[in-house]
Amino acid sequence: MLFQRNLTIPHTPDHLLFLPMPGIIIRPRARILHGHDWVYSSEVLKIYGNPKDGEVISIKDGRDRMLGSAIYQSQSQIIARRFSYQRQELDHEFFVRRLQRAQEYRDRIGIDSSVRRVLWSESDGVPGLIIDRYNSVAVMQTLTLAMDQRRDLIAEVVQEVLGVETIIERNDSVSRKLEGLEIRTGVLLGATPKEQEVMIGGMIFLMDFLQGQKTGFYLDQVTNYRDLAPWAKTGRVLDCFSNQGAFAIAAARAGASEVIAVESGAENIPRIKAHAHTNGVTIGVIGANVFDYLSQATRRGEKYDLIILDPPPFTRVKKGINDALRGYRELHFKAAQLLAPNGRLATFSCSHHISAAAFHHTATEAFHDARRSARQRHIFTQSPDHPIVLALPETEYLKGYLFEMFNSF
Repeated sequence: MLFQRNLTIPHTPDHLLFLPMPGIIIRPRARILHGHDWVYSSEVLKIYGNPKDGEVISIKDGRDRMLGSAIYQSQSQIIARRFSYQRQELDHEFFVRRLQRAQEYRDRIGIDSSVRRVLWSESDGVPGLIIDRYNSVAVMQTLTLAMDQRRDLIAEVVQEVLGVETIIERNDSVSRKLEGLEIRTGVLLGATPKEQEVMIGGMIFLMDFLQGQKTGFYLDQVTNYRDLAPWAKTGRVLDCFSNQGAFAIAAARAGASEVIAVESGAENIPRIKAHAHTNGVTIGVIGANVFDYLSQATRRGEKYDLIILDPPPFTRVKKGINDALRGYRELHFKAAQLLAPNGRLATFSCSHHISAAAFHHTATEAFHDARRSARQRHIFTQSPDHPIVLALPETEYLKGYLFEMFNSF
């Protein structure tokens, strides 16, 4: 016996079924023809249909073949960002599907469902939308005009799918200025949350969702806190650019004999101390410029078994690459002078425009300048809830290495 399920098909008025969509025609060598999802203004051959900024447009090649749907922003160098290979609107059902699929992926790879990056921009098929979850609070960033225009709809979907009580917008990123967007922070849905304790990577941190770093915490380093900790056991550790103290606390919990955290942000100093106390560890906290501190420590003849370098981005634009590389070289040179004979250096770069190869080469040159020989012991990358898409190299931004000093042959 056959059973027929009753299906309810939403009715679309006939005059809307084939409503033409504005769009762009790309040049023959545009990178989107090779799998990338961005179209730069220099790659556009023709614009048709008079699209408005933030609107959904179609992308076509010179033979009128549909390459997908994208969000449009004429004021940006990236004039279109594809989010689907088919014709697709940014409606309620779309955001529900994308959010559910993103959660299914993270559940499958074993990411903590209560604290994680819920959705990450192009890596999850929603350009410019970032959502982090901290228990009952979701923190959202809309970094493209199209997502910003739909932030209220997105907040409703986030609450519906995740079941969180509060949704915060932290739209204070400087990257919003590139899209002509205003800086804005506040509560989108729910009550204003008080500072609360959140368990991250086995450690407890006090979260201030409206005033803290970015969306509250650097979740891209969570797996690296765990992976680096065993290398700190019984050693003397220097954590530079400590931020909220996560690497320092992880090292202390792993059994380091001494841990010193250096941080220049005055607002972070009391937080590092509070986090150390909450986690039951003792670390020394020094408020200072890292470059100055490393120079002073060298003059004092100090030595460390593990030094951690996790600075903020040294450049946010391509034209700053050379200056950034000079900064990294100086930083690695200073750190190399402080390492014990078999000391280790864990070093990270979150600068999008600095390639892993360039970063690695700069560290190699710095060791040569410092007359130190090193072996590579480990490669770090961003936590898996920040997925890397092969066709989108921009999604792989965090790179890191663990180097170990040894006597030259």
